[in-house]
Amino acid sequence: MEIAYTLERPVRLSLRLHIRGFTVLLGESGVGKTSLLKAVAGLLPARGEPFGGLPAERRPVGYLPQHFALFPHLRAWQNVAFPLVRWPRTQRRERALGYLAQMGIAELAERFPRELSGGQQQRVALARALAREPALLLLDEPTSALDMGTREEVFSGVLERLRALRIPTLAASHDPWLAQRADWIGVLTRGGLLQQGTPEEVFTRPASLEVARLVGFRNLFEASVGAVDGEWLWLDSPLGRLKALRPAWAQPGRRVWLGLRSEEVFTLEGEENRLRGRLLALRAQGVRWRGYLEVGGASLEFLLPRYRLEGLGLREGEEVEVRLEPRFLHLMPD
Repeated sequence: MEIAYTLERPVRLSLRLHIRGFTVLLGESGVGKTSLLKAVAGLLPARGEPFGGLPAERRPVGYLPQHFALFPHLRAWQNVAFPLVRWPRTQRRERALGYLAQMGIAELAERFPRELSGGQQQRVALARALAREPALLLLDEPTSALDMGTREEVFSGVLERLRALRIPTLAASHDPWLAQRADWIGVLTRGGLLQQGTPEEVFTRPASLEVARLVGFRNLFEASVGAVDGEWLWLDSPLGRLKALRPAWAQPGRRVWLGLRSEEVFTLEGEENRLRGRLLALRAQGVRWRGYLEVGGASLEFLLPRYRLEGLGLREGEEVEVRLEPRFLHLMPD
């Protein structure tokens, strides 16, 4: 499925986005993610396909708003039964229970929303969206009401069930954690839709500096292309002279941005791109350690799992040697 929509208000936005399985539209607040979802659902005036020109009640869309919008005076099954107006009253409860069962919470059918946790409320709201028998499911910030401690447990189960139902789903989110679990990602900024692709493509090969920052690149340096040799090139950078894979567009003398994920700094095997620097800081972050090296006047951030740190004997203020794997150095046009 492909979404092609143009909005004039409340934000000016025009984009064409592929929907492949569970798709995440990733972007910061204010770029138009929620407005796009509302436009596709028929809740905002817009031009586009699919469903263009249809009133909201006739669009085969299930829409889950950010705060779920459950009716507080109705039990869980009654909330789910609300869209089932074309079914006889005697069948609505049974069908509502079926949708709750798809979300794994049929036993909560008689509870009111106030008696449910945030994750349980989300599943009730999803069951209600599924009761519309949608051709497309829209989720607005589906992880925003889940704390980091329960996000993996709660939403991973929801995601499994959504994939099993095989309903194309578009989730608007600012959460990179969710985007990494998608089948397809679109990156939306104030400049429009800058990139779309698989999580591996977007998170390891961002198309621009703005996308790189959104997907978690912390090591970003201005550099220039030196010599070029087939599929490889050499960079003059603040870190020193480095070997990297050559993008097709890179020519000698061209200014570029060099990006490196913090998780991919400490690759010690091999002889290429070895650097020495002074360890400025080393801080525990849960089961990982975040550190900063001063290399040639530039600061290089790294992340290490706890088990790798134990054998390295790192101490603040001392010199440290690291190796940057040439395949992990990512270049973007300046």
